[in-house]
Amino acid sequence: MVIKSKERTIKQWLLFLSCIFLINTSFAKGFELKFKDNQKFKIVQFTDTHIKANNPESKAAITMINKVLDEENPDLVIFTGDVVTGNPVIHGWEMVTEPIIERDIPFAVVLGNHDDENELSREEVANFVVKLHGNLFIPHTKGVDGFGNYVLPVKSPSGSANAALLYCMDSNAYSTIEGIKGYGWFQESQINWYRKESQKQKKENGRVLPALAFFHIPLVEYTEAYKNEKHPPIGIRLEKECSPEINSGMFTAMLESGDVMGTFVGHDHSNDYISYLHGIALAYGRFSGGKTTYGELSNGARVIELTENERGFKTWIRTNQGEVLLPVDFPSDFDN
Repeated sequence: MVIKSKERTIKQWLLFLSCIFLINTSFAKGFELKFKDNQKFKIVQFTDTHIKANNPESKAAITMINKVLDEENPDLVIFTGDVVTGNPVIHGWEMVTEPIIERDIPFAVVLGNHDDENELSREEVANFVVKLHGNLFIPHTKGVDGFGNYVLPVKSPSGSANAALLYCMDSNAYSTIEGIKGYGWFQESQINWYRKESQKQKKENGRVLPALAFFHIPLVEYTEAYKNEKHPPIGIRLEKECSPEINSGMFTAMLESGDVMGTFVGHDHSNDYISYLHGIALAYGRFSGGKTTYGELSNGARVIELTENERGFKTWIRTNQGEVLLPVDFPSDFDN
């Protein structure tokens, strides 16, 4: 009887410890995104930081990140790919996320085409990022290609209802079809996932919520949007859009679903424009790296501010010198 009692006590103690562990894990992961009482929600997008932990040129990116976070005090940070592009990869991720983690700001990640070209595979990178404090990254979605296809709801100030959606998606890396060169594209499973998720959110929330989408490689439609004479782009274009050769239909899915107001990408370091096509903003972030890669623009970040119950947003570029450039009020600045 004494032995059984001890065994029962040990089991109860282990169960208690397990519960504590799960609670702590859930708390670390459980940052709830909410509009503030003033009905605002601010996102800072960092893109193409190209961190190489052993290269001192990476420090320029970290310095800029600290400066932008101090000046903007965002509710969420989103990295849109090509974050760490040199070994040691884990140290690079620790470097680039430290300023965010120490400020206790939640952050999301989508991967770029260069994020898995070093000592860690794409899956290994994803499995490391998901362990970082404050991350909202979801690496695996059953039956969906890629690593990191997920949606983040932004709730009303009271937390009682979803008020906006942020789709984060893996635009993949390179073509996997023989004879077709260049970059990757969204797979059918990803487009189907987006459509189903959009319909699910509409049904659960009783309406179409305003949404934004974040990924790395620009859609084929970016070039068409830039050439839109009726709604000229706002910002800088110093290089041609490096989109995939295949248009797999993600933009069409967004048009038909009706929730996405704007897409935000990186990939092309010398572009930071925002354009307009069929009611959707197609935007670049501002190159956020140091001198570990090419780039003609001073590094910085794109800032996006949502207002609760409004189908639109304000956005601007914040540079490493603290300047605010290219302010845009979408969609009113494109209404002719």
